[in-house]
Amino acid sequence: MAEAVLLKQILGELTRNAEQIRQEELEGFADQIQKAKRVFVAGAGRSGFVARAFSNRLMHLGLTVYFVGEPTTPSIQEGDLLVIASGSGETGSLKVMAQKAKKQGASLATITIFPQASIGSLADAVIAVPGSTPKSELADTAVSVQPMGNAFEQMLWLICDTVVIILMKRLGRTEEEMFALHANLE
Repeated sequence: MAEAVLLKQILGELTRNAEQIRQEELEGFADQIQKAKRVFVAGAGRSGFVARAFSNRLMHLGLTVYFVGEPTTPSIQEGDLLVIASGSGETGSLKVMAQKAKKQGASLATITIFPQASIGSLADAVIAVPGSTPKSELADTAVSVQPMGNAFEQMLWLICDTVVIILMKRLGRTEEEMFALHANLE
């Protein structure tokens, strides 16, 4: 049977990128989630898919969470947190959301390749992820065999899952408690 060389290259990239993620950024991100009254999560494109999955897991933890853009998402207020997943940190609609959230007195946390970009510069907590994207004029922070922002999106998924585990431990939640909140109308 032939070896999956490309798959191993991708996993190697993710391992090298994971070694550059700072634990204090993960903890600071979890701090922002924990102290928020409500958590609003946003992302566009493939990053948005990951952000939606993250909001789902936060709900499983028993948090009050909304994915921005859904019809049942209320207005953001002081004491709330907006979490934005954006590789470039410059996605137009997400920049506007970040600015509106800050204007309302909400906190902002982001996961991005470019903390110095517009969204990161407004954020109260940032997780910087090595990556590349054709959507930024800034220099890529990692090289990838993968197209577009794949490596960022994959790391985003793993980082979000890591933050969920950190919060599980902090909140004393068990997998059984989380599963009790899992959808049951499917």
